[in-house]
Amino acid sequence: MVSFEARWVRWVTVAASVLLGIALWEFGTRGVSPAVISPFSATMNRLVEMIRTGELSAGVLGSLALFLTGFGLAVATALPLGLLLARVRVIRVALSDYIMLVNATPLVALIPFILSIAGLDFPELIEVARSFRSGEWAIWRDVMVPGTLPYAMTGVRQAIGRGLVGMIAAEFFLSASGMGQLIMTAGRNFDTAALFGTVLIISLLGAGLMALGRALEDRFSPWRALGR
Repeated sequence: MVSFEARWVRWVTVAASVLLGIALWEFGTRGVSPAVISPFSATMNRLVEMIRTGELSAGVLGSLALFLTGFGLAVATALPLGLLLARVRVIRVALSDYIMLVNATPLVALIPFILSIAGLDFPELIEVARSFRSGEWAIWRDVMVPGTLPYAMTGVRQAIGRGLVGMIAAEFFLSASGMGQLIMTAGRNFDTAALFGTVLIISLLGAGLMALGRALEDRFSPWRALGR
């Protein structure tokens, strides 16, 4: 377990680094043209204005709706398919090469697929279960799902960042909406305060979602959290 003192030191370090970054952003950009980069204070003032007009909330809600829809569909599709690949050898052999080819695409929970193909000692565990006369349903319930769930949560956590990148890319190239539209509009108008403010919100949103993914991962694989 991480001691209270170690946690305190970590939080102080994080806070100091954030304050240093804000100071560098504020004072290091004051002599630069606002069309290139805006200071931290100007960016915060512009964010407050965007919140007051409802522009930011509309963009965030639109992007979150897109992200959650795609993320939910991906999880609901990928996790059952990952279990199926781990259990049915014919499907695993037929699809393994294609899965490797699309590894660079932002598909959620792809890590469980790869781990299932590489092996999670499932054959041995299944043999042990069969030695106790476990049926097919019992194997799925007691071996397959518990064995893959921690790795699936890791895949979900790592896919959150990729999902956010895909969300913004979709808003750039497929549908001018959400925070992607805010960034494009700010860029066309040379409104660097709005641009950097929107990017900052996306970064904070990503950090929050990653923290949620980490919490889910720790919930289903608590031994990984012991050293943090």
